[in-house]
Formats: sequence, C-alpha cells, structure tokens
Amino acid sequence: MLKNHYYEGLVEAGCDEAGRGCLAGSVYAAAVILPPDYSNALLNDSKQLSERQRYALRDVIESEALAWAIGIVTPEEIDRINILNASIMAMHRALDALTIRPQAVIVDGNKFKPYASLPHTCIVKGDAKYLSIAAASILAKTYRDDYMNRLAEEYPQYDWLSNKGYPTKKHREAIRQYGATPYHRMSYNLLGTPQELTLDF
Repeated sequence: MLKNHYYEGLVEAGCDEAGRGCLAGSVYAAAVILPPDYSNALLNDSKQLSERQRYALRDVIESEALAWAIGIVTPEEIDRINILNASIMAMHRALDALTIRPQAVIVDGNKFKPYASLPHTCIVKGDAKYLSIAAASILAKTYRDDYMNRLAEEYPQYDWLSNKGYPTKKHREAIRQYGATPYHRMSYNLLGTPQELTLDF
C-alpha cells in the first residue's frame, strides 16, 4: 500500500519525470497534489502498469487531484545543460504550472535542486512508495508517450511508436542508416558502443 504523505500537515506535491534515458525527444515531468486523505489501490509506479492501466489512471488522477501540471524540457535544452539538470528543470516547470502552491515537494530519485525555498525530499523508488509520486510518474509517462507517438508519424523509420525514443537495437540501426533527426539528443552517444547493452521491446 502506497503512503499518502511524507510531510504531514503540509500541501505536498509529488514529482517524477519520464524520458531521461531516451536518445530522442523532450524530457517530461509532472507534479501532482492529491487530497490529504486520498487513496487509490490501483495507483503504482507507471513502469509496473500496462499502457491501458496508465491511461485509465491518468483520467482518474486528473479528475481527483487537487492540482496537476506537466513540465517539458526540449532536446536542445538537454544538450545545453545535460539531462540531470534538464530533468530537474522539467520538474520545476511542472511545479511552476500548478494552480495550487505547494508547501513541500517529494521527488522520485536521489537528485533535486531546491524549489522556491520549499522543503523537499528525494525518495529512491518513490513512485512505488508515495501516491503523489506514483500519480506524477503516470502523467509524465503518458504525456511523453503521446508526444513520441506524434513524432513517430513524422519519422516512422525510428520505431518510436514502440521504443518511445529509448536506445533499442532497431532505433540505433535507424540512426546509422538515416542519421539523426532534429529531435535527437546530440550530446548522447546515439550509436552506442559494441559492448553496450540495448533494450529490446
């Protein structure tokens, strides 16, 4: 059972990002503020859910959250400031866009930069521990998937419908054959190395 709050008695926003390990596309983040007594037995880390479950839960989260927002950082920005800074920037942008001001922030992972002098806590595997981070992981993942599906229509040869920009064998073979697109992160090792393991979907 996921926990409701880390900071008792404060308006708390949970944050997570999607797309950090991708070779192409923007990195997306979400921030979610849930009601104080919120419960949903179906909420879990987005990676543990099927695509259909994620999209069904997105509708529930958006209707039941007190506030939610998405933050986006482009491939050009990623190349300029690196992916760690870009992931944190995306979370800050999501927090900026919330219609309710949080009093504290909890973040999936182990790296974050202070936001507006609010107290914050990084929680490793937080998307499997706290409801608001799990909700943020679902929103970030589904909105980024929507975006990559749109890009796949423009560049079908990279198999983004299936790999969503992650470094699969087919994706890297397409880069070798067709070169990089304007959406690829040029600061990344796009072709990989012979020893490097690639994901297969």
